[in-house]
Amino acid sequence: MSNKKQSRDWTGNKRSIYATIGAANHAEEAREENDYYATDPKAMELLLAEETFSTLIWEPACGAGHLAKVLQKHGHYVISTDLINRGFGVKEPLNFLASTATGLYGDIITNPPYKYAMEFVEKALEIVQESQKVAMFLKLTFLESKKRRKLFEATPPKVVYVSSARLNCAKNGDFEKYQESAVAYAWFVWEKGFQGDPIIKWIN
Repeated sequence: MSNKKQSRDWTGNKRSIYATIGAANHAEEAREENDYYATDPKAMELLLAEETFSTLIWEPACGAGHLAKVLQKHGHYVISTDLINRGFGVKEPLNFLASTATGLYGDIITNPPYKYAMEFVEKALEIVQESQKVAMFLKLTFLESKKRRKLFEATPPKVVYVSSARLNCAKNGDFEKYQESAVAYAWFVWEKGFQGDPIIKWIN
């Protein structure tokens, strides 16, 4: 479905979207020094060079907005939320995994806390409507484990974009201190309702 069609169908505003995305707050569960790894904005540019997304995007682990700002620059309307407020997006802390939102007529794109990555994927696919996309920036090792194999068999990603060169995720958003990465990353892109074998592509 085209972005133009999605733009016409969306008649709400920021306030109505926030009302739709209901969630319980559990800020006491967040540990920024462990969970906040900001993504190099280049990663978002690389994804947008390969994939088209809805006009409306929910970024549920926005941090300081490194991914959301790139999406906004490319003309997307981005709802930016996080478990704790890091000075960007919605001020009210929002726990994505506790969200009561359903039927989102838009896509979800984020770099989730890795220890909750599988839960983020499952929750995002539960929230979006059929044929909408979920894109997660994850370690390449997310492909491993028997537990995640069940996820992939039930809801396979449509495309996995493997970064040939290392992309950086800086602890606490400190890119000056953490300028290199020894971790291999990929964008995993789901299209809700897709069944088939994922395509592997290389970027960067």
